[in-house]
Amino acid sequence: MPAGASDEVVGGLTRRDREVLAFERQWWRYAGAKEQAIRELFDMSSTRYYQVLNTLIDTPAALAADPLLVKRLRRLRASRQRQRSARRLGIDV
Repeated sequence: MPAGASDEVVGGLTRRDREVLAFERQWWRYAGAKEQAIRELFDMSSTRYYQVLNTLIDTPAALAADPLLVKRLRRLRASRQRQRSARRLGIDV
């Protein structure tokens, strides 16, 4: 990606933001592990990718761009957070 290309903002989202949402929409189509595809497409670790994704799905621009995807990702995140909290407290979910 050329320098500055990710700075182009359309609809409140940078190019990278739009690419992350597009990847999440169809990551299962990529051969191999999701983590490997993340490294190849975005040149970042999977940890950094998920930090970017979690910040992105909290933005109104992402919700406006793809409401179904963003709401699904938010539900999945909330479910995982509840499961982690329940495990820490020793509660069966």
